[in-house]
Amino acid sequence: VVVLCTALRSEWLEIVLVVWWLAMIVHGWFMAGGRKRTVVRIQWVIAVAVTLPVLLIVGLVRFDAAGIDRTVMDARGSGDCAQAEPALNGVWFGHRVIDAPMTARADQTEQACARLGAASSRFTTALTGDTGALRIAFDDLAGVLTVLPGHERMVDSTLDGFLGRLPAPDPCDTVAITNWLGQRSKTGDALDRSVDVVSRTAPTALVECGDANMAASGWEAALTNYQQLLDQYPGHELTTRAQEGVTKATQAIELANVRDLLQQPGSAGLPAYCSSPAAYSAAAPYGPGTNRAVFVGDGEFPGRLPGEWRAGDAAEAVLVVCVGEQERGAPVETCSYTTEGSGASGNTTFHNIAVPVRAYELRTGNLVFDARVEIGGVSCPQRFTSFGVAGSAPPAQWNVEPSDGNVRDAFAPVITR
Repeated sequence: VVVLCTALRSEWLEIVLVVWWLAMIVHGWFMAGGRKRTVVRIQWVIAVAVTLPVLLIVGLVRFDAAGIDRTVMDARGSGDCAQAEPALNGVWFGHRVIDAPMTARADQTEQACARLGAASSRFTTALTGDTGALRIAFDDLAGVLTVLPGHERMVDSTLDGFLGRLPAPDPCDTVAITNWLGQRSKTGDALDRSVDVVSRTAPTALVECGDANMAASGWEAALTNYQQLLDQYPGHELTTRAQEGVTKATQAIELANVRDLLQQPGSAGLPAYCSSPAAYSAAAPYGPGTNRAVFVGDGEFPGRLPGEWRAGDAAEAVLVVCVGEQERGAPVETCSYTTEGSGASGNTTFHNIAVPVRAYELRTGNLVFDARVEIGGVSCPQRFTSFGVAGSAPPAQWNVEPSDGNVRDAFAPVITR
């Protein structure tokens, strides 16, 4: 009985036990003398009084066990662990002694439902994009199929419950799940049908995740989402939307790169963009009319240009104009001056102000202007203040005093076409 209840819970051992019991009765009868023995009625009464209750109890417990077994088998067939749970809770020690094979089947179902319940909980976690939990849940299902045969419908029900909850509330979580399902190695069992949900769910999730990443300034991730749809689902009804997303994400990445280059220090006091220009394909082309520009470098003269020429950000600009350090330009006029106080006199030659300017078309990153811009202005004023040593002769060279109009005229060839 101990072996039957623990190690070998099978029908054949039950048969062996019954045959052994009957053999012991026959053996005892022969040992007592068999037919030659005088039968005392009270002994028969005692024997029957002991045997009949035992057989009755065994019969009732076996009948109850058969009902539990039917309920558990029905639950297996319908794939419903909840249906099996009350019956499994009704298994007790008497069932294990009197109908051990039934309890073995019940224990298997209990183990299967426990593993499937754990898998279901992990599937809930997986809906947040946790592919680690998703992998473990599939391992749980595979374990039931391999180790606990007969519970295939329960596995199907658990898997259907998860697949029926897709897409997840967050489209990016859905993308993580469908990517994992699409890359899962085939195992040749019922779990392989999980890949069917990918083509149904993934395209919409990819586009919506791309849109969410765009809204959160995650342009690289958005580009990956849109491009994945184009690569894996060519001709899908969302292709046009994905193509538009690729364009927007690409342009956002380009703009972020341009802004970064405009902030990074480069050489000669200019930002890195001036030595490593980059394109922003959404910018307007450099063409006839006024081409608004982002000015970097020496800001003295660009700050005096008309507001409609200057763009506050690369997103509004046509050009990036790199303005170098001021230099002395062409001589304009020479005049004689006398220093007040000391009476020292001398000639001062006035020069235009030369500024090296390079302009890049933002749309392409191409260099469209590279020259020294000369800014004219007032020369030979009646009086001017030099910054030499007090009492020294007037400076030999000096810059003209440009007006806003002079600055505008000098930069006009860069801005207008």
